[in-house]
Amino acid sequence: MPKQIIANPSDYQLEKGVLQPVGRRLFLRYAGMTAATSALLLAGCDKDDDNKMTGVNLGSGDIGILNYAYALEQLEAAFYIQVIQSKYAGMTTAEEQILTDIRDHEVAHRDFFKAALGSNAIPGLEVDFSSIKFNDRASVLNAAKTFEDLGVSAYNGAGKLLVSADYLLLAGKIVSVEARHAAAIRSLLNPKSADFAGDDVVTAGNGLDVQRMPMEVLSAAKTYVKTQINADQLPTQ
Repeated sequence: MPKQIIANPSDYQLEKGVLQPVGRRLFLRYAGMTAATSALLLAGCDKDDDNKMTGVNLGSGDIGILNYAYALEQLEAAFYIQVIQSKYAGMTTAEEQILTDIRDHEVAHRDFFKAALGSNAIPGLEVDFSSIKFNDRASVLNAAKTFEDLGVSAYNGAGKLLVSADYLLLAGKIVSVEARHAAAIRSLLNPKSADFAGDDVVTAGNGLDVQRMPMEVLSAAKTYVKTQINADQLPTQ
């Protein structure tokens, strides 16, 4: 599997609940306030501290959490791009449409974070999907299940770490889409079961989804990311 570096942003806006491509000027105007706020939040950080760290430093505060989300979206976008480029044997038209729609959502999420973070965004990550057999349906869908479940739990865990109410609202809008992806993938794997909201992701008794903190999520994702990620400055509570 050749090395992949995913860092080519397109332009998107939220329209009727779906991220749609728009002109570059309109998108930058849409993302401008977020990017400006991000710059102000980062202004107080000590650049010397950044230079002492190894790997790609996510940063601190809300900027760090946004970069954390951006890293996960880079991973998911890269995966689904590869899925559609190398379709597994026997992929049905319906399956291709679902996986293509998910790819488009993940690319839109990735590109939104990159534009919103501006100069504070981490670089494109180098991914490693050598453990996934892209010509095999079960391998692809089980990997997709892993990525989607991990993504949902990551947003659930990171939400409480955000200070900005605007960023929390954004995270809520994205995690709801990620949860739809997770349910769709689980339904493809087990179409006649209730696995779309299985006990492994929804806690029995209270009906709440699983949450994972950044260090746990990044450790789980390490198998698929060759770039070293430094999350030491992320908030923990």
